[in-house]
Amino acid sequence: MLVFCAKSIMILWMEILGKILGSPARVKVMRLFLLNKDKGFKNKDIAKRSRVAPEVVRSELNVLASVNFIKKRTNDWSFDSSFKYAKELEDLLINTETLNNQTILNLFKNAGRVKLIILSGIFIKNKDSRVDFLVVGDKLKRGKIEEGIRKLEAEIGSELIYAIFDTKEFIYRLNMYDKLIRDILDYPHEIVLQAKELSTQALKKV
Repeated sequence: MLVFCAKSIMILWMEILGKILGSPARVKVMRLFLLNKDKGFKNKDIAKRSRVAPEVVRSELNVLASVNFIKKRTNDWSFDSSFKYAKELEDLLINTETLNNQTILNLFKNAGRVKLIILSGIFIKNKDSRVDFLVVGDKLKRGKIEEGIRKLEAEIGSELIYAIFDTKEFIYRLNMYDKLIRDILDYPHEIVLQAKELSTQALKKV
């Protein structure tokens, strides 16, 4: 009897997984809900945050509702806390790496002379970080950077806290032991891009 139950649960899980992982758009929408379990979202907000076409969002929401991953409230949708496989999906969709460094670099290749990109916070699963994304460079195109940030947010499923500095201001703040800069550099982080003048050794000396 126990064996039968276990097999039944596995079959049910596989059926649900098949429905859930049917498209990249669905994964983006799911990550949004998994990272914001206590929030409700209207269709237009889901489309904006996940960068998925509104008509596609409507279709994906129907699929996710059919397996009780989300539930409809008066004016919006929210994660259904009774969903049995939340932990498994978090391990699959959130706790595994979905973005490599080259993908991130490609998002900002036309954003000016970028000299330093540092990831922290949500990228390295550190909830105590003040900033998730730091970019430093010259002749930076803020609009392009923010466009790249929006694309990252859509892939990750969560809003990012980010900081943008030109090289001169960054070095000045570094020399002044600016608290924000020190909080980024002195705690866990990952360097995606680093120009020679902003090498790890140079950063550590100041």
